Amino acid sequence: FFLSQKNWIFTMLTSRSPLALRPILRSLVTRGYASNFRASDLTIKPRTSPPRVKSPKEQLAFGKEFSDSMLTIDWTREGGWGTPVIKEFGDLAISPAATGLHYGIQCFEGMKCYFSPSDDSLRLFRPDLNMARMNSSMQRLAMPGFDGGEMIELLKKFCEVEKEWVPKGAGYSLYLRPTAIGTHPFLGVDVSDHVKLFVIASPVGPYYPTGFKPVSLFADSTNKRAWPGGVGSFKVGGNYGPTILPAKEAMEKGFNQILWMFGDDDEVTECGAMNLFFVVQEGDKKVLWTAPLSRGDILPGVTRKSIIDLCESWDGIEVRESFPKMPEIKKASQEGRLLEAFGAGTAAVVSPIERINYNGYDINIPATGELTSKVWDELNGIYYGDIEGPEGWSVRV
Repeated sequence: FFLSQKNWIFTMLTSRSPLALRPILRSLVTRGYASNFRASDLTIKPRTSPPRVKSPKEQLAFGKEFSDSMLTIDWTREGGWGTPVIKEFGDLAISPAATGLHYGIQCFEGMKCYFSPSDDSLRLFRPDLNMARMNSSMQRLAMPGFDGGEMIELLKKFCEVEKEWVPKGAGYSLYLRPTAIGTHPFLGVDVSDHVKLFVIASPVGPYYPTGFKPVSLFADSTNKRAWPGGVGSFKVGGNYGPTILPAKEAMEKGFNQILWMFGDDDEVTECGAMNLFFVVQEGDKKVLWTAPLSRGDILPGVTRKSIIDLCESWDGIEVRESFPKMPEIKKASQEGRLLEAFGAGTAAVVSPIERINYNGYDINIPATGELTSKVWDELNGIYYGDIEGPEGWSVRV
């Protein structure tokens, strides 16, 4: 275990004071010898109340309606991982002193289950990447790791149980929200001795029900989403709460979302809760430009990686992973070389950008661009099984 985690251990030990090491070392021992759960041990408890009422799919709104069941797995320091259980969807009973309520010991994933009309199958998209990222987030919060393969098998079984909740049709899916929270009833700032891992599901419709709707961004020079040495590369709850007020203020100014920047040179990091891409013309080549993961302040998005993987396999486009600077983007626009811009994430897939307000100056961008549309078509084709896609991307339930 320690050899397999050597890079993570080195980072933890060299970036913290000696007094901070006690809970981390304790966590290492806990994770190293904790049991792992198995999908074969799954217990499915029968429902005792009537099924939840389903709304017509045309009325679905993101994250407001939930399926009948939930998957839960509890962990304790003494006993390790418990038995996975699929049971009726319901409120959690946790102590008001739970660490997840006080110190942000919580992380989550966002993924979808799709119905493929080509073979009437249910499909997940690159779930191994979600499980790897969730393991990373949990370990960053000193929570126990788990076997990603076993969790994928549990997700498949959960989707089978909830198959009637997977809406059919282009743009429709069952959104899955794996979540881990500290449930230890302790007010000390320390490793959580109790953890709950659970999955809930919400049927969702097309992000753009009437077609693409390009968005406008406000380049925020005051607020920062993340920074080097922080937790921007992990999907933890603490990354999202502080962005709500700046986003609200941007909307009050007439913008859809925030473009996040960092540093004296106004380096572009992300937009809203999405990774951000620009397409610029450089001589006779088109360049897809996005911020790199190397500094630790960019979320390693599954959609982000998939877009990069696809574009690297296509002719006529060069992928560049370095930090764009807003003065460079402004200059490219003034010279007519800024061809496209879009955000990318699980919810929207891609979100075309038509305007960025930077220091009071409006940068207008053609939308929706050719590459944005191509990425949209290719990814949606893979999601629903209309396009085969690279091996291992579309996983049948």
